[in-house]
Parts: sequence; C-alpha cells; structure tokens
Amino acid sequence: MRRGRFITVEGGEGVGKTTSLAFIAEYIRARGHRVVCTREPGGTPLGEALRGLLLDPRYQGMDPECELLLMFAARAQHLSERIRPALARGEWVLCDRFTDATYAYQGYGRGLPLAQIEALERMVQQGLQPDLTLVLDMPPAEGLERAGKRSAPDRFEQERLAFFERVRTGYLARAREAPERCCVIDAARPPAQVEAAIQAALAPLLEEA
Repeated sequence: MRRGRFITVEGGEGVGKTTSLAFIAEYIRARGHRVVCTREPGGTPLGEALRGLLLDPRYQGMDPECELLLMFAARAQHLSERIRPALARGEWVLCDRFTDATYAYQGYGRGLPLAQIEALERMVQQGLQPDLTLVLDMPPAEGLERAGKRSAPDRFEQERLAFFERVRTGYLARAREAPERCCVIDAARPPAQVEAAIQAALAPLLEEA
C-alpha cells in the first residue's frame, strides 16, 4: 500500500486555519482519498491533556523550555499513536500546526535556540517531514483582531503584538528555508482567492496520487 500524504497548515492567530482546514479536507476527500484531520498540540488523549496545560492562562509564567518540552512530548505521542499509523494505512493526514509552529512560537517568539528545537525534532520525528506545508500569512494585528472576536484569549493569545510579529517572522523564515515543502498564502485576501491558492498548492500532490 502506498504511504499517505502528510499536509500541515500553519499560521498565527486568526489567519483562518479552521476554515481552510475544512475546505482542504473536503477538497481531498472529493478526489477519493481518506483524510484524517488532527491538530497540535493535541490529536490524542494525552496530547489534548497537554494542550490544556499549554493553553491555560493560569500558567502564564510557564518556563519557555518547559513549554518546548511539552510541545514535543505531545508530538511524540501524536506521531506514534495517530500520524504514522494513518500514513501507513495510505490515509492523508491533515494537521493544524506541526513543528514549524514550534520554530515560530518557541524559537522566534520565545527566543529559544533553534538548535534545541532541531535536536528535539531529530529525536522525535526521525526524519519525518510534511509533504506540504501551507503557511497562512497576514499582519498579526489583523489576525489578533479576528481571533479576539471568537472567545476568551488563551495563554498564547494574551501575548503582546511584538511576540506575534516575531512568530510571523519565524514562519516566513521557515518557508524561505524549505521552498520545496512550504507555500505561503496571503490569508488577508478574500476567501475565494485563498481557496484558489490552496487548490494550486495541492495540485502537485493530487496529481502524484
């Protein structure tokens, strides 16, 4: 059986990941593929418990290295329990954030050494990378305004604008470093234009399948 495809959707707060993920899942399923939708941190019972700790505003003083290790602990379980088995079954895995988010948030946002993240990535992922990463991009102030209309802010959403500016810089840097995998999409455009850009980015993978 042919290995499935692994697609990640990245971006800062309020860029429209939820809407885009639903569109992508429907688009791929319509072409005859089984799709597993998941998220990080989370995706498994243990991962969701860790997600609760990571997003809880009560832990605003969490040490950045503790945050980083919790992210990779959740990822290790996610890969073992859900992502790798689904790919082995030939399913397409669609994930709301993955390791690029760790580089953006804990590396560029928190200022942790990228070498630390790289070491954990090698240990946990053992070479596994997404086949395609869609980076939804927009000015952080606009994204935060959108996100603020949804619900009470979580621990990350309570950060200052400068933090999210650094996160955006991190995402764009990651995309430049891996152009064969990453596609930056202007998420500030009208929804129809965003969907058209997503379709264009998905086309090579779907043609190969």
